[in-house]
Amino acid sequence: MGAHGDGGGLQSNRQEFHRLSVEEVFKRLDSDRGGITEDEAASRLKKHGLNELVEEEKTTPLEIFLNQFKSVLITILVLAAVVSGFILHEYTDMAVILVILVLNAIIGFVQEYRAEQAVAALKKMISPNCRVVRGGELKEIPAKEVVPGDVLVISEGDRMPADGRLIEAANLKIDESPLTGESTTVTKKTERLEEDAPLSQRVNMVYMGTHATYGHGAAVITATGMATEFGNIAQLIQSIEEEDSPLKKKTERLGRRLGLAALIGCVIVFGVDYLNGVSFVDSFLSAVSLAVSAIPEGLPTVLVITLSLGAQRMAGNNAIIRKLNSVETLGTTTVICSDKTGTITKNEMTVRNIETLTQSIQVSGEGFTPVGKPVAEGGNLRPLKDPELELILKTGLLCNDSSIIEDEEIGPYITGDPTEGAILVAAVKAGLDPEAVQRENPRVWEVPFDSTRKMMSTVNKTGNRVCVYAKGAPEVILGRCDRCFIDGSVNELGEEEKEQALGQTKAMAGKALRVLAFAYKDYHDEAEEYGQEDAESDLVYLGLMGMMDPPREEVPQAIQLCRRAGIRPVMITGDHEATAVAVAREVGIVGSGDTEAITGQQLSEMSDDDLDERVDHVSVYARVSPEHKVRIAQALRSRGNIVAMTGDGVNDAPAIKAADIGVAMGIKGTDVTKEAADMVLGDDNFATIVGAVEQGRIIYDNIRKFMRFMISSNFDEMIVITSFVLMGLPIPFLPVMILWLNLVTDGGPAIALSMDKPTDDLMSIPPRDPREGILHGMYLFIALYVVLQSGTTAAIFIWKYVVQGASLSVSRTAAFMQACMFELIVVWNCRSEKHNVLKTGFNNRYLLASTVAGALLTASLCYVPFLQEVFYTTPLALQDWAAITGSALLGLLVLPEIVFRNNSLAKAPD
Repeated sequence: MGAHGDGGGLQSNRQEFHRLSVEEVFKRLDSDRGGITEDEAASRLKKHGLNELVEEEKTTPLEIFLNQFKSVLITILVLAAVVSGFILHEYTDMAVILVILVLNAIIGFVQEYRAEQAVAALKKMISPNCRVVRGGELKEIPAKEVVPGDVLVISEGDRMPADGRLIEAANLKIDESPLTGESTTVTKKTERLEEDAPLSQRVNMVYMGTHATYGHGAAVITATGMATEFGNIAQLIQSIEEEDSPLKKKTERLGRRLGLAALIGCVIVFGVDYLNGVSFVDSFLSAVSLAVSAIPEGLPTVLVITLSLGAQRMAGNNAIIRKLNSVETLGTTTVICSDKTGTITKNEMTVRNIETLTQSIQVSGEGFTPVGKPVAEGGNLRPLKDPELELILKTGLLCNDSSIIEDEEIGPYITGDPTEGAILVAAVKAGLDPEAVQRENPRVWEVPFDSTRKMMSTVNKTGNRVCVYAKGAPEVILGRCDRCFIDGSVNELGEEEKEQALGQTKAMAGKALRVLAFAYKDYHDEAEEYGQEDAESDLVYLGLMGMMDPPREEVPQAIQLCRRAGIRPVMITGDHEATAVAVAREVGIVGSGDTEAITGQQLSEMSDDDLDERVDHVSVYARVSPEHKVRIAQALRSRGNIVAMTGDGVNDAPAIKAADIGVAMGIKGTDVTKEAADMVLGDDNFATIVGAVEQGRIIYDNIRKFMRFMISSNFDEMIVITSFVLMGLPIPFLPVMILWLNLVTDGGPAIALSMDKPTDDLMSIPPRDPREGILHGMYLFIALYVVLQSGTTAAIFIWKYVVQGASLSVSRTAAFMQACMFELIVVWNCRSEKHNVLKTGFNNRYLLASTVAGALLTASLCYVPFLQEVFYTTPLALQDWAAITGSALLGLLVLPEIVFRNNSLAKAPD
């Protein structure tokens, strides 16, 4: 009966059990076929804990909201609000700043409210109950109470509650796609494996979260909870620390620099004013004015609104953004690492070739949709009039356990083995009716497929005849055939015909096709018993079918667009190397100068330094594990790449989280992958990723437009205030005026710039260097802007205050109006880094509306009594407006062409 040891072998040596015999496994786990006792199970449950995945502490909604305030710019604004309200008693200023802060936080919170739930999704994939043998008795227990050493009983449809080593397997097939991402079911066996096989090849193991699709068996539990392969993935997900997006890093760096500049300026202004005899309160007011002018208050809000609008546009194109900062990061993507099955390919096995001894037939159409037909190389083909083709297709239908289900919403799909489904669809394309064929030829006996025989056979009754239909590995089927079917008659199968068939097999395998051979024979009359050896001997060879999971139609064009945009596509898959390389070549992933493929085993033998040296030249990674995917993502990032990682299986989740942009499939992706991702594809379409990258470039390009505008507008205010203090003149702007400049005059046009149309060549240029600062190439433009703006604003104030002797209120109003109008004019030259407004035109209706509305609202500050009190303004004369308008039009002299042509300054470091 069950023993009483610790049963914890796998908890410390997770990868060894597939290399042990069944007896050695029982010995290691101190168990036997009768299972452990209930007392021993209770002891092990106490030691190892419940069979659950440990969930890391979640971020609460309150923490998500408070995180929106963790920014240098936000901190400075909070300080400005405190000073304005509680020291200077400028409650209007304080209210305006606080409204901005709360608005910014709410927008960010709404976008990021969904907390990480990757491990919670993993937990949902564990079956609630399972059947185990304990003390020699079959019992049904909660899956969470399974312990190492339990003997699990497996039936068709069961989901595996934990990892285990098979001790019995009768035609057992397991769908491991939730773990490996590969669609083909795995035929299981109990024999030990000599080599340290990768996860996808451990055919004597079962894993948590996978499920049995056929047959039955039993396994001794080797690992539970976090010690399982699923648990290992959960640990990988939790151990990967998320980094801030490039945009957040750049804005934080800019915020620190602006904050430092504001601090130094405030100290200077306060000191100079106070030493010149100005009162403490007025000196402090000047310093606060400078601080407010140095910080673009509207920048955080405009930035979040821009990213939110971009995310909404992308959602309309099936790219659902889960993390807001990912919108901009997409635009910097330099490498897209994609899983093969279900991402590059359709995850729908398809027959492509049918080879008989007399002809080669191509089958058109892709996937499980029965649209297409067989086409012979020699010309026209009538499938149901061709005896060889009709018989091989009929054999494929009868030696088959799959079926086609028509669904109005999602279209046709296959139940059963995908390979058998492909054979079924090929027969339908040729005009056969599966139900009619199976009804007219009822199955009376079968020998199911098993991995030792590598074939499946059925005995079917047709009228008074009884026939055997078989399919399997070509070398196995040929070995059981002594005749062949040619031109409608049965002939002897000689060495020449066998060599021809094997040559056809080799040629199709070289194209990464999965090849099956088909055979049949007329059997004796219907009997009460049939024998396997008798049924599967002296068969008549029919031919071969070659099939593969076809690439999506739109993928080659999407990959071509990637290459034109300077983005390198890389395939990472758990599939065979030959299959992966063939698909990669077909869609264009493998290019000139690329190393074709590296396998998971080769990766395991590589050091991190070796991988770093080769990672820029490898386009295909085959037979990889989750740990390998994380290493690849980290190696690419260490080379300065911005990495987008796509996938759908649970095995993709750690690498998706480790990448700069994690992209999950929305239809076929697991919940784990979706929750770990930054972006979810609503249509599982690789081309949607490329469209999202294009949108990211548009968004970042527009962010640079309003950054150039807003930062330039702030620098001129700083210089004017500092200059006037040093000259002993009154400051021309009060804090509330600067807030209007930064929020209304800057904010509206800045949001309009964020919705500007993209340039035609956006996807024909290489990705920008992710190390570039956000102000890269803008310095000359900013310098020209600051000189003209500060000069004309100062001139207007001095003309009114010094020359004409106007009141301080009138002089400030004139300078304030001039600064506002100058910004509303110069913004039109911020639409392009290459062309001025005469070439770009006025076709941005949002910008046109915002500038017109901004001008009217700004002018109203001089004439509406309530606003006059709030902004300390006064009405201006007609000649004042003429001078203001004339000087503001000088903003058109700030030309982007000058910056674009001056390459040396444009490349200055940020």
